Amino acid sequence: MIEKPIFALENSITSTSKNNPVKETILILDFGSQYTQLIARRVRELNVYCEIHPFNKVPEITEDIKGVILSGSPYSVRDAEAPVPDLSAIRGKLPLLGVCYGAQFLAQHDGGEVLPSKIREYGRANLGYINRDCKLMKSISDGSQVWMSHGDTILKLPEKFNIITSTGSIDVAGFKVEGEETFGIQFHPEVYHSTEGTQLLQNFLVDVCGCSQDWTPDSFVETTVANLKEKLGNDKVVLGLSGGVDSSVAAVLLHKAIGKNLYCIFVDNGLLRKNEFEEVLHSYKDMGLNVKGVDAANQFYKALEGISDPEGKRKAIGKTFIDVFDHEAHLIEEVKWLAQGTIYPDVIESVSVKGPSATIKSHHNVGGLPDYMKLKVVEPLNTLFKDEVRRIGKTMGMPSHLIERHPFPGPGLGIRILGSITPDRVQILQEVDAIFINGLREWDLYNKVWQAAAILLPVNSVGVMGDERTYENVVALRAVESTDGMTADWSKLPYEFLSKVSNDIINRVKGVNRVVYDISSKPPATIEWE
Repeated sequence: MIEKPIFALENSITSTSKNNPVKETILILDFGSQYTQLIARRVRELNVYCEIHPFNKVPEITEDIKGVILSGSPYSVRDAEAPVPDLSAIRGKLPLLGVCYGAQFLAQHDGGEVLPSKIREYGRANLGYINRDCKLMKSISDGSQVWMSHGDTILKLPEKFNIITSTGSIDVAGFKVEGEETFGIQFHPEVYHSTEGTQLLQNFLVDVCGCSQDWTPDSFVETTVANLKEKLGNDKVVLGLSGGVDSSVAAVLLHKAIGKNLYCIFVDNGLLRKNEFEEVLHSYKDMGLNVKGVDAANQFYKALEGISDPEGKRKAIGKTFIDVFDHEAHLIEEVKWLAQGTIYPDVIESVSVKGPSATIKSHHNVGGLPDYMKLKVVEPLNTLFKDEVRRIGKTMGMPSHLIERHPFPGPGLGIRILGSITPDRVQILQEVDAIFINGLREWDLYNKVWQAAAILLPVNSVGVMGDERTYENVVALRAVESTDGMTADWSKLPYEFLSKVSNDIINRVKGVNRVVYDISSKPPATIEWE
């Protein structure tokens, strides 16, 4: 269960805020589809800014909004609980594209007939008929492969709804409404298997909505820095650095805007990687950031004594961080703002639609510090996906070892040590982790993996070293490929590499006699073990 935010995320920077200079926005209304974030990513890749909002929380329609996309949904339009959006401020006034459920809702709402398919379409299909006069279908090839995922289908279109494309199985693969820039498609252009899906989305964004495709890393940096200067003025801001991509990029953006008024605190919780505290602290200072390093390892170890439950560990680590951070923040006079490296998926997950994206564990970003600190919140990255954050970092010239760093959990090695945490167990895992991560770099595999981790298991196994019997720790290695961590597949690392790393770990790390490799995908497993 997710813990409710201790205080609301106020003063966040989004394009719908009054002072934000973003001028062109595509609004995506979310009906709970697993693909909604993917739609947003595809739109962003076409250099057009977009935002996801729950279907029942439609923001004010301003002149900045150039078009609207309705997502798919796990619901059927025939369900009693089916999502029903209010499109009165949108329909016929702005370009509108319904995808799958969105298309079926538009058809049914206007008097069409949507029923269970006699031939259910899941997976690949090919477009047959294509209306070449329709702007949405420009440059789409005959027989173009698309991805279907629906149990219902539109059997009868309302009056003034015209078919613009069909497949061999269904007549209404897509439609347009006469006199409106309103379209519906029963396939998913956002997924990889729709081979010309990007072309279709570009047609909608450029030819239908008239977007200029000027949402770029350079433009983001320029407009965000200007907005931060206006928003923060001469106020002091405190930021908790983690060594990760998000907080590091947020720090550099803020530094560009307010310089010495940004105070960064980098806490060593004793659960970082080997030598990480010293190395990352050095990197930050080389970048000109005003950073204070705080060694609080013993405070965290004491808080974790006797705790083995994963959520218990997360809460203990989170509370101790707040205590340390609060103490350090009070040493800075007249601080008014707390900066956080919250990114867009964190925000989306905190307002999920009817719970289709269940939260698996407590989140360490959304919610922030307790309100007794009396700080306003600024989140310069809360409109970006992880890959966009990396591109922003590259644009600003940040060192590659920071912006290309794998995601690392807020609780650090605390959730990669299953069971109780002691300084000795932390040291064992730090040594194992260093061998694994350095090995990935040496074999030129690090940037081919989205996230890699070593996990210390709470079991011992029998082994033989020389002529002696051993009974020592088991470690698991985990490496996954992903784009944003929402789903992930295990990395098929070379056997020769795994053999070498396993041998090095067992020979060089005292207390470990067995290494296993995790070949679970997400779902059903999570990326982290706890």
